[in-house]
Amino acid sequence: MIMGFPEQKHIGRNTTAWLYLAPNFLGFLSFTFIPVLFAIVLSFFRWDIFNPPQFVGFENLRDLLGMSIVNGKIAFNDPYFWKYLWNTVFLMLTIPVNMLVSLLIAIMLNHPLKCIGFFRSIFYLPTICGGVGILLLWSFIYNPEFGLLNQALALIGIKGPGWLTDCTWAKPAIMLMGTWGAMGGTNMLLYLAGLQGISEELYEAANIDGASVFQKFRHITLPMLRPTSFFIFIMSVIAGFQGGFDAAFILTGGGPAGATTTLSYYIFNHAFVWFNMGYAATIALVLFLIVLIITIINWRFGGNVHE
Repeated sequence: MIMGFPEQKHIGRNTTAWLYLAPNFLGFLSFTFIPVLFAIVLSFFRWDIFNPPQFVGFENLRDLLGMSIVNGKIAFNDPYFWKYLWNTVFLMLTIPVNMLVSLLIAIMLNHPLKCIGFFRSIFYLPTICGGVGILLLWSFIYNPEFGLLNQALALIGIKGPGWLTDCTWAKPAIMLMGTWGAMGGTNMLLYLAGLQGISEELYEAANIDGASVFQKFRHITLPMLRPTSFFIFIMSVIAGFQGGFDAAFILTGGGPAGATTTLSYYIFNHAFVWFNMGYAATIALVLFLIVLIITIINWRFGGNVHE
């Protein structure tokens, strides 16, 4: 019994560890793995919820990505997919701007100022309050008749456009709103944590050498924050491909003329508006593959950030 006691104690520790891991494992199994597996299987079927699923093999994929030559021009089987993919990528052009603004705010908030905790909370507040309420607030700001933005432009003699009803201005309006929400959010906190991990001795040595503020930023701050920037970029790209639904659904309904419809909103329409569940699952699968390929490429060519 004395020799067996350590083994029993070891088994007890394993059981305790599994009990702690079980909630997260069951949550992952129920809300991630099984739905993803079901979506992969569903992509081989046509299913409108009301009738039994019909196996169609790769027809959904062919209808989505297929193309042909008509009168010497390329004709896509689903031109809307490519249009909404472009919308999604276009909205992601603000990622470098968001990262830069977040970094500058983090640098300002990294100084030992009075009431610094209050200012950090203020900048992070849009992230806490994010959701439908913030989107409705921006819908009032963008209102072409009584919105604050157009009223401010009127004071300097400029007639503001219909921000959310004009095909030219709808995407920039959503991008501006996204930058406002992202610049003081999680990216700022990550940069702030990275800044606090940089040794002050590096800046002291630079001061002795007579380095300017810009030189210290370029040769110390940016290189030391490279792993943080790489992580933020990867997560922003993933979120960018998956995002855009809330703003399109609340502010524009995907319009005008599909100018703000993203892939996530296109998936939602096929699944819950038009009840093309199999086709929606196919789009989701293609979106997953796009994100996976881009992530692998980023890790492949950005793998030396720690060097």
